[in-house]
Amino acid sequence: MRNIKQYLLIAIAFISLSITAQDTRDIQGGMWIPSLLEGMNEQEMQQLGSKMTAEDIYSVNNSSLKDAIAHFGGGCTSEIISPNGLLLTNHHCGFGVIQSHSSVEHDYLKDGFWAMSYEEELPNESLSATFIKRIDDVTSQVFEGITDEMDAASKMKLINQNIQKATKSVQKEDWQDANVKSFFKGNQYLLFVTEKFTDVRLVGAPPTSIGKFGADTDNWMWPRHTGDFSMFRVYADANNRPADFSKDNVPYKAEHYLPISLDGVEESDFTLVFGFPGRTNEYLPAVAVDQIVNVLNPAKIEVRDNALKIMDSYMRKDDATKIKYASKFASTANYWKKWIGENQGIHQTNAIAKKKELEAEFSKIVSEKDLVGYTTLLADFEKLYKEIESVSLARNYWMEVAYRNVEILGITFRAYQLEQAFLRGGEPAFERARTANLNRLKGTYKNYSATVDQPVFEKLVGLYAEKMPKDFLPESFNELDIKALSTVIYASSKFLSLEGAEELLSGTAEEVIKKMNADDAYVFGKDIHAIFYTKIEPKYQQLNMQIGAVQKEYMTALMKVFPNKRFPPDANSTLRVNYGMVQGYEPKDGIYYTNKTYLKGVMEKYVPGDYEFDVPQKLQDLYEAKDYGQYAENGKLPVNYLSTNHMTGGNSGSPIIDAHGNMIGLAFDTTWEGTMSDLYFDADIVRSISVDIRYVLFIIDKFAGAQNLIDEMTLVHPKK
Repeated sequence: MRNIKQYLLIAIAFISLSITAQDTRDIQGGMWIPSLLEGMNEQEMQQLGSKMTAEDIYSVNNSSLKDAIAHFGGGCTSEIISPNGLLLTNHHCGFGVIQSHSSVEHDYLKDGFWAMSYEEELPNESLSATFIKRIDDVTSQVFEGITDEMDAASKMKLINQNIQKATKSVQKEDWQDANVKSFFKGNQYLLFVTEKFTDVRLVGAPPTSIGKFGADTDNWMWPRHTGDFSMFRVYADANNRPADFSKDNVPYKAEHYLPISLDGVEESDFTLVFGFPGRTNEYLPAVAVDQIVNVLNPAKIEVRDNALKIMDSYMRKDDATKIKYASKFASTANYWKKWIGENQGIHQTNAIAKKKELEAEFSKIVSEKDLVGYTTLLADFEKLYKEIESVSLARNYWMEVAYRNVEILGITFRAYQLEQAFLRGGEPAFERARTANLNRLKGTYKNYSATVDQPVFEKLVGLYAEKMPKDFLPESFNELDIKALSTVIYASSKFLSLEGAEELLSGTAEEVIKKMNADDAYVFGKDIHAIFYTKIEPKYQQLNMQIGAVQKEYMTALMKVFPNKRFPPDANSTLRVNYGMVQGYEPKDGIYYTNKTYLKGVMEKYVPGDYEFDVPQKLQDLYEAKDYGQYAENGKLPVNYLSTNHMTGGNSGSPIIDAHGNMIGLAFDTTWEGTMSDLYFDADIVRSISVDIRYVLFIIDKFAGAQNLIDEMTLVHPKK
């Protein structure tokens, strides 16, 4: 463990010497730390066609690409594309914000929105854009005082204390923040100095018939024809520093913004993705992947499948319900379909068998070299994953049913937390929790319908009763009549409306708790949530900590046993670089997908009046007239393209950058076959899907007529 840097240096040295002999397939994949690109990564990028240096991509002392990249809302990526703080991200990343400004009278989801001046841009509560200013290695500080004799809990406690010290002692400006993240399963720690801007205003968004064209049918699929983009602007105070919304704020002046290339892409062109990928787990053992694919994913898929069918049936009947549930439906459907594709990809690539082959080779080398400390790692994994399977399944059922998809149960969970806050911290803790809860409930009820939630409750609670491991079911489920219970709850509970919830939560702590415990929805939810808090989560965290300790040692062991292999760190929502190339692929025998789609394909999919495949009349007119302006390619308008970049959730909205540092596309999806890349990367079938930047410009210019936005950008022709 203490020699991990030595193993990394050996691996880097070996790969640097042999890189010219590698096939380009072998140097794709991996989400690399931008501050550590010199050497191996820089050479690999140049082998793929990049003309940039590591310093061009990440620099502390000079303007670099990193200064244009922002964490959007904490969940997506965005990029500055003008000197005036103009921010580009995906339509689905801005979807919730666009929805919040929409009504039946002013439906920006249906009609789109375009600000023709700064004054027309719309402010947003709780939306942020965070930039990375610096990345420091603090591994030695975090491991100070750690010994091999300490147990896992003691190590973790001291590590957390050391992280707090490192965060407090870092040199930064008063308006900047700092946070520490672990890498290589806890073997390395990096500190990120950040600037978080909280005045981010909506500038433009195409209608969903463009921004979400194909919707859930086409999600994760190729060929794709989606204009998945939206535009915002970052505002700062007079000193160009972060500030809450104020009419006196001015557009942010970033240290770097991305020029836009009009030259398009061709097969084998270099592509760089810069963004904030959420989470990958490429170094899990075979037993863990097997459990995910064959036990956990099927359970989650079944729950969401049932919830989606019910939501969809109501959304199709009523426009107001459709607006209310649009964002929730999209969010629920996204990972439902992703898990399905992930399972298919794991089976298609024989990933579990390949992991077992690696583990067999690992065991052989460990035995031959008598690496005593590593001999039991795989056996430890087998034992621990067998122990955790039941509780992991129970945790997933609680998360999917009680926390996420049955809204009344999610509301009672936050109420349960309020009661627990009082029991553990008295009146002060209760008041803090009540204020936070009431603020959150205002947003919850804005998009809530008891009419939709009741059939979801009946279906999913039925699944919960049937499929939840019996050790984790409350006694109240022994004689549960779900239909009768549902009738009572949805006729009487105060938690069905904001007014009712506010009434329940008014008064002293004792009064609130007494009123809540007389509410039928709360009483039922409390039984479920109490089991989660007292039985499921403690056991899960205990076993997960043990697994984490083994995984940490396994990561170190892999690097020592296989010094010539590449080991990119798993994604953890920190800033990363990934490089690849524009390339089609063969998903199945006899089928080959080309790397690009055109507006012609939009018209071929067009279904008048269909909420997934309708096409605005103006876009039809532009197509018929072939009025593409400067954005055409050989008389056709490019829409989407494929590249071999390795992405995951969080990369949505990431810029696709060419060999010279110009923006050529906007990442928004992965092909269905490639969704398994969170667990296992295969360059043959993993493909990211991006909006061709020329389609973005075409929609802004020719469709929306927002010339003011085009004029802000720097358009270039690097190939010419």
